[in-house]
Amino acid sequence: MNIYLPHSDGTTYLYELVNREPLPKPEKSSFHSRVAYSAAHVVADPFASNDPLQEPAIDWELTMQYRHYLWSLGMSVAEAMDTAQRGMGLHWEHAKELITRSVKEAKSVGGNIASGAGTDHLTPSPDVRVEDVIHAYEEQVAFVEGAGSKVILMASRALAACATSASDYEYVYNRILSQVSQPVILHWLGDMFDPQLAGYWGHENLDDAMDVCLRIIHAHADKIEGIKLSLLDDQKEITMRRRLPENVRMYTGDDFNYTPLIEGDSQGYSDALLGIFDAIAPAASSAFQALDQGDLETYRERLDKTTPLARHIFQKPTFAYKTGIVFLAYLNGHQPHFRMIAGAESARSILHFTKLFELADQANVLTDPELAIARMQPILELAGIKQLEVKK
Repeated sequence: MNIYLPHSDGTTYLYELVNREPLPKPEKSSFHSRVAYSAAHVVADPFASNDPLQEPAIDWELTMQYRHYLWSLGMSVAEAMDTAQRGMGLHWEHAKELITRSVKEAKSVGGNIASGAGTDHLTPSPDVRVEDVIHAYEEQVAFVEGAGSKVILMASRALAACATSASDYEYVYNRILSQVSQPVILHWLGDMFDPQLAGYWGHENLDDAMDVCLRIIHAHADKIEGIKLSLLDDQKEITMRRRLPENVRMYTGDDFNYTPLIEGDSQGYSDALLGIFDAIAPAASSAFQALDQGDLETYRERLDKTTPLARHIFQKPTFAYKTGIVFLAYLNGHQPHFRMIAGAESARSILHFTKLFELADQANVLTDPELAIARMQPILELAGIKQLEVKK
């Protein structure tokens, strides 16, 4: 249970794992006090494409197996979202097949699923008009609803590029929300996750942007189940949460401050729609089961120790967090390789992976520590970090 890890100057040190036993499975496979969506990653097929940057290939069997793993822990699945590299390797044509396959699998086990509908098949350009954005949204919403999934109405790069004022956002969302057949989850993704979404809702100032978003929500409260907020600002989330209509949920997308936001306060709490839950699903499931029992101490302890790992995975540039999510899935044996669509495995350094390995151990989210060591070693060897014989 020891491994040689590198310092920044290339020298090595012997790291001794803190948690040496396999991660115990949660006591139960369900919880009820909160709704918890895990945005799920896709597994690349490294043998199926000669051009993984332009024509990425997906290993459908392993990708679906991972969703079954999440459902088995009581998690809901947020499909074809940012964590699945939507708009960063996963194109709309891939997303359609992913959604269709996942909905079928969800129905086979009674799993809860919601899927992203956006405008990513519409390339932002000076020629794109607001009406084009509406038509793009209509196409994707119709597909997701037709597939049998709840809709997550994703933020639109094309709208951010062509909108000239807040009224353009209100016009687009009013048009789409008036057409949906069942309540949707809105999606406000900050520019730290996607720089092309800067100034969303027509304002750079977050308070002004929030006012616009809330006007839309109150005008269509019967068509909105909730809003996923990913600003990495817990106070902004609490402020907005308290201003929502009673029937509209706040789904935290704050991968830094999820423990207190989900716990809540005397005025309410947040449910969750998080990318980090892909990586820490067993710990999260166990924490929610403790919350069901009113055991706040255990709830906090199980999630708090994952926070340093989450903050590391989601460090700037935040949009590269998918690399850490997939790396942990590789360490935990959910896929036999560390390759990603669009070559995104190269988005983080060997020092980042080294720290991730340590923090995953300390957070007790390594499913099998011995396997994790065996999988970490060849990654280090490829980076020129030799593994010396460890004396027993």
